[in-house]
Amino acid sequence: MIAAQLRNFAPAASKCAARRVTLPGQLHQCIGAASRNLASSSSPRDVRAEASNARFFVGGNWKCNGTHASVEKLVQELNAGSVPSDIDVVVAPPFIFLDMVRLSLKNEYQVAAQNCWVKSDGAFTGEISAEMLVDTLVPWVITGHSERRSLCGESSKFVGEKTGHALDVGLKVIACVGETLDQRNSGSLWYTLDSQMQALFPNVKDWSRVVVAYEPVWAIGTGQVATPEQAQEVHAYLRTVLANKLGEETAAGVRIIYGGSVNDGNCNELATMPDIDGFLVGGASLKAPSFLQICNSVASRRTMAA
Repeated sequence: MIAAQLRNFAPAASKCAARRVTLPGQLHQCIGAASRNLASSSSPRDVRAEASNARFFVGGNWKCNGTHASVEKLVQELNAGSVPSDIDVVVAPPFIFLDMVRLSLKNEYQVAAQNCWVKSDGAFTGEISAEMLVDTLVPWVITGHSERRSLCGESSKFVGEKTGHALDVGLKVIACVGETLDQRNSGSLWYTLDSQMQALFPNVKDWSRVVVAYEPVWAIGTGQVATPEQAQEVHAYLRTVLANKLGEETAAGVRIIYGGSVNDGNCNELATMPDIDGFLVGGASLKAPSFLQICNSVASRRTMAA
C-alpha cells in the first residue's frame, strides 16, 4: 500500500535530490516535496496519524567503549544525578559490562544489550542469545542498529526475525530504522524506511514492548543532526506507517525516538516535536552530565503540551 505510493512519487524526489547539495541543513527540502506528493496521492485510510501520547524514553548506547574503571566512574556519576520519575531510561553497555552495570545502577535506570542472536542457544560462535539475556535479567535489547546493518550485513529481514525472537523469549526491543545519505539523496528515503518497517510487522505481536528508533545514518557520530522539523517529518511518517498497519490508537502509543548526534545542546528543541518520544543517544551517553541533561529534556516536552 504505502510502498506502492512511494514508488509513485519517487521521480519527484529524485529530481529534488539531483539539484541538492548534501549539507544537512538543506536535506529537508526534498523530504517536504516528497511528503506533499504522498499526501496528495494517499487513499482515505493513509492519513496523518494522531501525534504521540507515549511515555518519554531515553536510551544510551555506549557502543564498543569503556574499561572497567571508566564504566564504574560513569555508573557512579549517573547514580549521583537525577532523572524524572515519569520517563524510561535505558543504557546499553558492552556485553562484558552488562551484569556489572545492571547490579550497580540505581532503580531509575534499566539496561539493554546492544545486540543478540537471531536464534536460540547453539553452535553460533561469538554470539549472545536472547535467552541468555533473559536468564541474566537484562530486560532490553537493541536490534537493527545501522552499524550492525552496514558493518555486519544485517538485512531488514534478518533484523525483523531477530526482533521477533527477542520478543518471543521475553525481551523488550529498541528496533532501529534509518536511511543513509545516498538513500535520502536518491529519493528512496521513504521507500527505505517503509521496507525496514514492513520487515518488523510479521514478527511483532505486542507493540507495547517495542520502541522504534529513527537514526539517520548520515547524522550518527558525525556531529550533524537533523533539524527538529526534519526529524519530526520522518517520525510523523513512521507513525502513519504504524497507523495504517495497526490502527491510530496503537500507533499513538508506540514510542518513536530519535538517534543521530543527540546532545545536551540540541535535545530540548528536538523534544518539543509532537512525534519525538525521546532519544537514542550515542557519544553523549558516555558523559554523565550530558546524558542526564538529555534525560531531563522531557521538561521541554511537558511545556509544549501544557
